[in-house]
Amino acid sequence: MSERNYKMTKLACYSAYFTMSSIFCLPPLLFVIFHESYGISWTLLGTLVLTNFCTQLAVDLIFTLFSKKFNVALVVRVMPIITATGMLIYALSPLLFPNAVYVGLLIGTVIFSVSAGLSEVLLSPLIAAIPSKNPQRDMSLLHSLYAFGVFFVVVVGTLSLKLVGEENWQYVTAFFALLPVIAAVLFMLSPMPDMSGGESGSTRKGGDKRNYIGIALCALCIFLGSCAENVMSNWISSFMDAHLGIDKALGDIIGVAAFAILLGITRISYAKWGKHIEKMLLVGMIGSAVCYLVAGLVTSVAVATVACVLTGVFVAMLWPGTLILMEEKIPGVGVAAFALMAASGDLGASVAPQLMGIIADNAGLDTGMLVTAIFPTLGTALVLVIIRFFGRKKDCPSLKLTESE
Repeated sequence: MSERNYKMTKLACYSAYFTMSSIFCLPPLLFVIFHESYGISWTLLGTLVLTNFCTQLAVDLIFTLFSKKFNVALVVRVMPIITATGMLIYALSPLLFPNAVYVGLLIGTVIFSVSAGLSEVLLSPLIAAIPSKNPQRDMSLLHSLYAFGVFFVVVVGTLSLKLVGEENWQYVTAFFALLPVIAAVLFMLSPMPDMSGGESGSTRKGGDKRNYIGIALCALCIFLGSCAENVMSNWISSFMDAHLGIDKALGDIIGVAAFAILLGITRISYAKWGKHIEKMLLVGMIGSAVCYLVAGLVTSVAVATVACVLTGVFVAMLWPGTLILMEEKIPGVGVAAFALMAASGDLGASVAPQLMGIIADNAGLDTGMLVTAIFPTLGTALVLVIIRFFGRKKDCPSLKLTESE
């Protein structure tokens, strides 16, 4: 089919990725309410975050090893319904489990985290499989919509809680639970491209070793890029509140929301004008390392705030840019390769913010910023290795990374 035939499929992907942001951004906005209204400890609330990422990581690994066992088209179409179901259970926890609200929150978290894992694994290769004159633009646009979704959830969620009252948080959650239904309808009406990717085993033996090394380098790159992105996205609010002394509500708007907007604008800009993804990755790693160092070292509130927010510009292309690089340099990768990338990214999103928390508890948030600057610093060295590796031979044989036999 032509690109025009898949217009609605693209729209469905964009809609699903936009609404996926509520899975990550809405629960933290509600944690204080859960703590004060239901007496849920901070440790248990933190466990919800850990459950989210561990569930996603499990889904990523399952698809990495057993991608051929799934009907991908069916999973994609059901995915938004899983999101809506998990969010609704989350919202109805006080009604479904009046004496154990946390149980409902945990069940809801597991369910919508499965959908989040599926989204990361399947939406990028789905976009990559759609015929396009500019596949880099489509991939960058897909990931930019997550960033704009973060901004939407933070602003709308915060204002809605002020408007209806924090005691009515269920209605706000139910609203966000209904949004994925739009993506579900679009997917049901859309054709699905062939996502098998790559050639048969008999035609790809010669380039396997080099391509596997290339995929391994990309997986490590997306890990370090995810570390650089998620430390700041998870800690910017607390850093501005506890270390810089900025009011939390104001910090969420000028910190979290502004970070997300710059993330989205940068990805949109690359979608429209960008090229030379290796240089973008190199600049992104160097720039984010500098931002972390400035945020941790300076005493000026204004300068530290600007450094935190500007990190959004530099980390914007580290995750999607690595996927673009893999698609560009190793043609024909399949769903399992994208699943491996998602697993590496989720591992970074789990490990790095946790490390930041440990360091912050023992040495302060500013020290945490300085130490976690190691991730983009290592990323800078890795990107130089990647540029050298792929520069030796521009056209690699096509490869489909499949599950173990």
